[in-house]
Amino acid sequence: MKFLRSLLVGVAAVSAFASFAAQAEDLNLGIISTDSSSVLKQRWQPLIDDMNKQTGLNVKAFFATDYAGIIEGMRFNKVQVAYLGNASAMEAVDRSNGEVFAKTTYANGEAGYYSLLITNVKSRFKTLDDVFKNTKDVTLGFGDPNSTSGTLIPGYYLFAKNNVNVRTGFKTVMPASHEANLLAVVNNKVDIATNNTEQLDSLQKHHPEQFAQVRVLWKSPLIPSDPLVYRKDLPDATKEKVRKFFYGYGKTDAHEKAVLANIFGYSGFAPSTDAQLAPVRQVALFQQKQKIEADTSLSDADRKTQTAAIDAKLSALGAAQKQ
Repeated sequence: MKFLRSLLVGVAAVSAFASFAAQAEDLNLGIISTDSSSVLKQRWQPLIDDMNKQTGLNVKAFFATDYAGIIEGMRFNKVQVAYLGNASAMEAVDRSNGEVFAKTTYANGEAGYYSLLITNVKSRFKTLDDVFKNTKDVTLGFGDPNSTSGTLIPGYYLFAKNNVNVRTGFKTVMPASHEANLLAVVNNKVDIATNNTEQLDSLQKHHPEQFAQVRVLWKSPLIPSDPLVYRKDLPDATKEKVRKFFYGYGKTDAHEKAVLANIFGYSGFAPSTDAQLAPVRQVALFQQKQKIEADTSLSDADRKTQTAAIDAKLSALGAAQKQ
């Protein structure tokens, strides 16, 4: 009887351990809200299904209404792996124990994508000069606060360099997802909107009649391709499974190639590190410096101290990129 009880206890312990191990292999894959959740699910679920089959992990999609939801989800370990833009990846690395391990690659051979400013083909805006003649009479569809192509890059390269304050310089500013901004332009709900080449290429492929309604007014410098981030504290064995899956996905299999093409014309994923975020960090620091220099509430001494601190960070970034 004692032997039987011992055996049952042992079996129960093994079962409990197996259950715990299975739970430890559960992962949530966060996907930033570039589009509606239904569209994102249609694009990404086939890849997630393949990931489950090939890795033995139990991976589920995690959607949020904004980019911050994914960043905070990773911070509180509700998200363990995430597809992000460079700006949101920077936040995940700095605040959410994240680490860049991969980046997307494109079937067209591009090393990244571009931020855009768009308008309707029938709008009164034919060039950027038309926009900047009187921005107070312009409605702007802007991106999520943590969007690289919707906010950070145009905020600096387009608006700051033309001495336009996005918060105060326009008649109305309406932050939204890329999909919502694109449809707002197509349907003449806003005068202009930020967007990117990934969204526009997808629109051309799936809805050419809507694509024909869009005029591009501005194109940014190249933005590094979107990174994939996982939490640093994931077990090494789990990290290895995740890396192996993404690094090999779409290399030869026709089904996998079709899945990637349906997401955003991707051809696969390549290894990457936090170093790819350096250009975006530089833009963010430049913007901080501009705000400090324009802040009339600061004393000259405080302004000098704060700008010197940012200059030191910029110098460190430059030195790291040269190594």
